Amino acid sequence: MSALDRQPVPPEHRDSLVPLGLPSLENQPRVPVALPEHDTPRRVERAGLSAADVTQERMLRAPAEAPPTGWRRFLFKLTGGLINAGPSASDVQRRELVGRVKAPVAGCRRIAVVSRKGGVGKTTTTLILGHTFASLRGDRVIALDGNPDAGSLAYRVRRETSNTITGLLSHRDEIHRYADIRAFTSQAPTRLEVVAADDDPRITDALAEQDFHTAVSLLEVHYNLVCLDTGTGVLESAAKGILQLADQIVVVTAASLDSARTASSTLDWLERNGHGDLVAGAVAVVNGVRPRSQLELDRVVEHFQARCREVVQVPWDPHLEAGAESSLERLQDRTRHAYLQLAAAVADGFAAKSFDERSL
Repeated sequence: MSALDRQPVPPEHRDSLVPLGLPSLENQPRVPVALPEHDTPRRVERAGLSAADVTQERMLRAPAEAPPTGWRRFLFKLTGGLINAGPSASDVQRRELVGRVKAPVAGCRRIAVVSRKGGVGKTTTTLILGHTFASLRGDRVIALDGNPDAGSLAYRVRRETSNTITGLLSHRDEIHRYADIRAFTSQAPTRLEVVAADDDPRITDALAEQDFHTAVSLLEVHYNLVCLDTGTGVLESAAKGILQLADQIVVVTAASLDSARTASSTLDWLERNGHGDLVAGAVAVVNGVRPRSQLELDRVVEHFQARCREVVQVPWDPHLEAGAESSLERLQDRTRHAYLQLAAAVADGFAAKSFDERSL
């Protein structure tokens, strides 16, 4: 380095010095430096969060769900949950049916089970349909015996009270709360409640159309689903009252030719008497189906499929043949599945307009 290079730099020129080999940054364009994505501030995204967002559903891994039945469940239990083969096709179908059964109801839905022929399983259908709904849904379900011929619906559950529909009507001015109406119902383990008919047919036969309007108006305040068991005489005043109240119907036939003909004539009568909407939304039940029969069952099902919204076949079951107290747990698997299909088919109609809306 020469002596010239070692000369001191006057103070007034020091700010203009640039290190050798480095370009001057003066007047250079400023390039913004992008932070890594994980360092980008997220204050906007976090602004709406609170302690309410720290929930079990968000923060915890969902536990492995054991398959409900079969070898899949056995394998899951055997391996302590390490091996989960997942649900079978039948399990998936059942979940789908249960989801349909749980369809929400706005207000109260009134379902009439009808047939002009006795002995076809109409009361059984009302009962097991009600059991199925009550066991799977969280709301209140009740079945009303509207059969004027000494209906037997209440004898199919354990009686908790001797009160009947006539007692309910005579105390109607005293009923204001759900606790008041429970004195007139019997409740099954499924949570289904039943209002009994009177044993004396002279009493129930005297009930007129307006009486059933009054009874149902009391029930619909406290229950979301009301299943109505009707008599065989659709021309009678009581049956007419029930049909006018019904949001939808279930028409029942046995797996026989004369029963199918009678069930179809019931639909004819309904269509001729201003209930065509009930027929179009109806669910037909072919009851007591056996593996072998002279009846061409496929043709019967095809006939009702053309007239109703859906058809469900319920197999013969020895537990139901006795006509005693009925339990879902004692039904054969295929019978229980058929009633689950029936409940799902009925629940598909919950989205339709109610009777009050249709009549406006």
